[in-house]
Amino acid sequence: MRNEPQTASQMIDLSSMRVEHAVDKVIEHAVGLGASDLMLLANEDFFAIHVRHLGMIRPVSIVSADMGKRFAQHIKAAAGMDVAENRHPHDGRWIYDSLADEGEAEDEESGADRGVDLRISTVPTMHGEDMVIRLLSRRHGLFKIDQIGLSKKDLGRTQAMLDSPGGLVLCCGPTGSGKTATLYAALNYLNDGLRKINTIEDPIEFAIEGLRQSQVRPKIGVDFAQLLKGVLRQSPDIIMIGEIRDRETATTAVHAANSGHLVLSTIHAPVAAAAIESMRSLGVNNHFLATALRGVLSQRLVRTLDPERRVEYDITHAPQIFEPIRHLLAEGEGKTFYAPGATDGHTGYSGRTGVFEVMTMTNALREMVAHGADTHRLREQTRKEGTLDFKSNALLKVARGITSVEEVFRVVPSEYLED
Repeated sequence: MRNEPQTASQMIDLSSMRVEHAVDKVIEHAVGLGASDLMLLANEDFFAIHVRHLGMIRPVSIVSADMGKRFAQHIKAAAGMDVAENRHPHDGRWIYDSLADEGEAEDEESGADRGVDLRISTVPTMHGEDMVIRLLSRRHGLFKIDQIGLSKKDLGRTQAMLDSPGGLVLCCGPTGSGKTATLYAALNYLNDGLRKINTIEDPIEFAIEGLRQSQVRPKIGVDFAQLLKGVLRQSPDIIMIGEIRDRETATTAVHAANSGHLVLSTIHAPVAAAAIESMRSLGVNNHFLATALRGVLSQRLVRTLDPERRVEYDITHAPQIFEPIRHLLAEGEGKTFYAPGATDGHTGYSGRTGVFEVMTMTNALREMVAHGADTHRLREQTRKEGTLDFKSNALLKVARGITSVEEVFRVVPSEYLED
């Protein structure tokens, strides 16, 4: 991404505003757009302001170097951060009262807070201090498990995993692939008031009634591993660990799953079967992992086409395109596909949804994991057992007009779309 000034028609002019008004303007713009992140990026002679919307970086404004510094200082002050220190990375939090929420009645049933939770991160760069703000709008409800993009078959498999009395369920994918949203959807499904659910998060993104939520605090030595040991003494039925990232957390999570707890967590791996290798790399014993693991969800986020703007293309002359998933399509599906109708500055996309691989453990897979089978062999076995891989799930969404071919190839690595 090149941080260069854009045309005036694309930008917000902040030059004549007082800094506090400019900050409000930009935050309100990001909130109104539904952006996930707001970025203030230092350059030699100016600061570039961008948002991340539907996974894509969009320019918002260009301000002078002096105004950019004052912009950052105002936000740091509001978040209780040290405004004088810009040589080290820092984190902060600001609960912002968005004007976009004025006039909206509070949801009495859910008691939802209508503010916006801003998670602020700064890091020193060559030309100054960069700031990235994660926007967590409290007025948006949690997804249900059937709203995250799972196919009917994969939804059934996922619910069967979550209905297990114990075991380990992993969600994997790169940063920004929606793993946390999937975990929250799973917790929403499980939160029936009959079981004690403890979570260990970094950070706590949504406060959920009925859950016992704990946040890691690395600055005082309270990490995932330490909190997990404490939570296990709290008589939980279900434990959600925001991320497995070290040997101690991985081995403790597997032992907890083998002891009768249902453990949910995320781990970095490109496909479902590769999560096995990721756990092994953290020192988890193959036999313990084979008995503990219930399944893995691997995912990516793709933008969804705006149904009012999408452009239809007839492909009845090329029916082979959807042949691999023909048995999964309803009558009339698979005869067309759609592209984004981008007009008047609109991208042609209106939201995002998940593309998944869902691997459920079978006796054959457990035997292979216990004996150290690699990712390639595990993936071949999952296909034999009917797992819908990324290619099949992506084709389903294209055939149903949910997303475009271009978007699938933008997000899902090509090696996972080939036979």
